[in-house]
Amino acid sequence: MHLSTQELVIDIPERADGSALSLTIPPGSRWGILGPNGTGKTTLLHTLAGLKAPRRGRVCLDGVPLGQLRRRHVAQHLGMVFQHHQDDFPASVLETALIGRHPFLHLWQNESAEDIQLAQQALVRLGVDHLAARSIATLSGGERQRVGIATVLTQSPAVWLVDEPTNHLDLHHQMAVMALLDEQATSGHAVVMCLHDLNMAARWCDYLLLLYPDGEVCWGERDAMLSIPALERLYGQSLTSAIIDGVRVFVPLSSAV
Repeated sequence: MHLSTQELVIDIPERADGSALSLTIPPGSRWGILGPNGTGKTTLLHTLAGLKAPRRGRVCLDGVPLGQLRRRHVAQHLGMVFQHHQDDFPASVLETALIGRHPFLHLWQNESAEDIQLAQQALVRLGVDHLAARSIATLSGGERQRVGIATVLTQSPAVWLVDEPTNHLDLHHQMAVMALLDEQATSGHAVVMCLHDLNMAARWCDYLLLLYPDGEVCWGERDAMLSIPALERLYGQSLTSAIIDGVRVFVPLSSAV
């Protein structure tokens, strides 16, 4: 199953139309969305998820516009990890992870033993299984982020849409989460991530999509997109790079571009 866009222009209030986006995100691919604050990274991700209407164009799942599909069908195949979590109702960590199975349940149907096992396995994979009985409202930011990722892992969607996957996480858990997303792509899921960390994008992504402040959008294979001039223009920041342990690393210099 693949996600695609056709002449898509995201809707950012009080901003003129940017470049139209027409691309296909195939199964097993790892996409990173890069850009400075305010360029619409989160808006684009929400538009791809069908949570926000585009200004123009459309998003398709296997060639069918999202608006023509039942919401339940979309929810079974697209999974969203939000940058900020809003927990309006009291629930335990396990109950929160089980939300990932809701698109597969009929009205008033309870989760099965298999659903519960999937949620428990996801909590183990994210290292938060010891918190299963805790109220979601009592977690730290990093713990809540890992539960959010465990919820989508429980869902097991064809396409992961992830807004700042390493938000609130320490270095160890950052690497663990990125490795998990890499595993998901290796197993055939598509992964699309908004990232602030240029080095995470260089290490973990196959393709990059750059959102410029003037609305210009460009995308392509990672190595083609990681040019110093393009990145300096993207961020308004002088950069240098080096190869460390076989990985290209970018370092900001003291001067702006």
